[in-house]
Order: sequence, then C-alpha cells, then structure tokens
Amino acid sequence: MLERAIQVIEEVRKHTDSVILFHSLAGKDSITLLDMLYPRFDRVACVFQYMVKGLESELVYADYAKRKYPGIELYQVPHYALYTYIRTGCFGVARNPDQRKYELSDINNKLKEHLGIGWSCFGFKQSDSFNRRLTLRSYKDGMEAICWRTRNFYPLSTYGNRAVLSYIREHRLKEPMSYKSEQSSGCAVDDYDYLRWLRDNHYGDYKRVNEEMPKTKFIIRLYENNDQRENGDWEE
Repeated sequence: MLERAIQVIEEVRKHTDSVILFHSLAGKDSITLLDMLYPRFDRVACVFQYMVKGLESELVYADYAKRKYPGIELYQVPHYALYTYIRTGCFGVARNPDQRKYELSDINNKLKEHLGIGWSCFGFKQSDSFNRRLTLRSYKDGMEAICWRTRNFYPLSTYGNRAVLSYIREHRLKEPMSYKSEQSSGCAVDDYDYLRWLRDNHYGDYKRVNEEMPKTKFIIRLYENNDQRENGDWEE
C-alpha cells in the first residue's frame, strides 16, 4: 500500500537522517506520513501550525502521536495565515497593522535553520487542487514528489484521499478528524461544518475559537438563518 510514497521517502533517506514533518495532528495525510517516516529516520520533528492554540479536539491527536511514536519531537507554531488575520483584524482578531505577514515557506525556512534539519515533508497531493497538481508535476526528476532545490518532499503527491484512508485503516491508526463527507481541513475557522461540529462535540473548544475570533460565531448564525428561510421557519 502506498508503495510509491515509500520509494519517495527512502530516496530522501539516502540524503538525510532527519526530517521536519508539517503535521496537522488530526489530518489523514499527517497521520499516514508520520507512520511512514518514524521507522525510517533517526529524527522526526513534527511541526503543528495552530489557528487557536490548545484546542482539546486537536491535542488528543498530539497525545496519541507521542504515545505511538515516543521518539518524535513536537513543536507548535502559529499558522502562517494567523499573521494575516492579526494584520487585518479578520474574524475579529485583535488587529495589529504592523504585524509582518508570513508565508509557509518563511516558516519552513526558519524552522530548518532553528532545528538544524535540512529537509521538510508535507502532505500535499496533486488531487488537492489544480495549482498543487501543476507544482508537484513539475518535479519530474523527483518522482513528482521531491523538490531538490528547496529540499522539500511530498510522498503522497500522486495519491487520492481514498488510498490514504485505506492505509490508516489497514494499519489500524487513529481515524482522522472528520466533520463532513468531503475532505476536512483541520481547524477551519471559516467553515460552517467545522464550527457546527465543534459546537456540537467540543463546546469548550468552540468557546475558545469564539473568544479569540469573535466574528466566527456569525458564520453559524448566517448559515442557520439561511436554512430557516429556505425551510419557511424564518420570521423577520
């Protein structure tokens, strides 16, 4: 299962014994990649980018990872999008127009320098989006999965979600976070399905998100008011 992904990982292993894994904690790609990387590298540094720090619905996955793979290093850093939210005041975040914007590449480069690790692994797949498909297919001398220039690699590049979920179930790994039939996107504070799932299943986390990003509560109100209108239950 996922033989091509293993080939990509083993090719990178020829060049380094240490990797950074950008790990979403609760996502299927991250769960799969950590299971593949851990027995093949001497050092695996997992980096979790949080939108709201300390959500229990995510930290249960961190606890699981540390129990199953006791040698990992786990670091938590702000999600790169959070800097833009702070700069613009998006979702009611306390605004600071002087906040510097960061891209994922900026965070990746800083972590490589700070941790002394030259290679980073990501769960990007060609099936994720048109732009990712174009980018990953351009790495022709790296199995459409290794960028030798940046020393970043993407073992799941050529797979879809079904193959990744099959790996998780075959290896009896913890099921990823799921809050709708389509691919979930972790702590997606702009996603009604995520916010409703959080409200109904992890109310403490829902309150934390509302406290740090007050305008997120209007997303649920907007969707549910629209549903009431469509069902004839809405009163002006």
